[in-house]
Amino acid sequence: MIIIDKREKNSMILAELIERKQEIQLQQLAVADYVVGDIAIERKTISDFVSSMLSKRLLRQLEEMKQYPKQLLVIEGIDAHPMQEFGKINPNAIRGMILSVLLDFKIPIIFTKDCAETAEFLVLLEKKQSRAPKEFSMMAKKRSSNIYEQQQFILEAFPGIGPATAKMLLKKFGSVRSVINADESALTDAKLHKNKISAMKKIIDAKYYSQL
Repeated sequence: MIIIDKREKNSMILAELIERKQEIQLQQLAVADYVVGDIAIERKTISDFVSSMLSKRLLRQLEEMKQYPKQLLVIEGIDAHPMQEFGKINPNAIRGMILSVLLDFKIPIIFTKDCAETAEFLVLLEKKQSRAPKEFSMMAKKRSSNIYEQQQFILEAFPGIGPATAKMLLKKFGSVRSVINADESALTDAKLHKNKISAMKKIIDAKYYSQL
């Protein structure tokens, strides 16, 4: 059986697995997108991989996956999106993160062409795992952070705000509330680019509308 996080229910992977008559189960997974036997699998398109790398979300996800006996990272669509297409991002930064996943986190990576090939890997993996079932806990949890990491993480959610900028803002203004309440001139004095200020204020002031 392949356990799928409910947030993946609209992905083409689910449709591909159903078409292959694969036994699946939707669950609310705190960690990973898929679980096969004792293996936690995080799937990312190459665009998702780059985005989560820049936001540092990827590092947190990799750490959380370590709660499982085995881990696997699937990067999908790299052939369709050459590294050179990602604007100002140095391709070596992407290659460096891939090496970090392999060497520092010791998590294997599978590169797939598209969702169909990703589904084929999941089906094959499930067949291999079913031959030697193992007991393991499904109670993986999000990694707890201290309050300072949480403050930094909140600011890093804004477009263009990386770890260094988030720390700088927190040191200058003293709290997340003070950063959010700061006017444009104060943020400009803090050497924050006007485009980042504009994006931050737009998110803060936008009226929430849920389509759910």
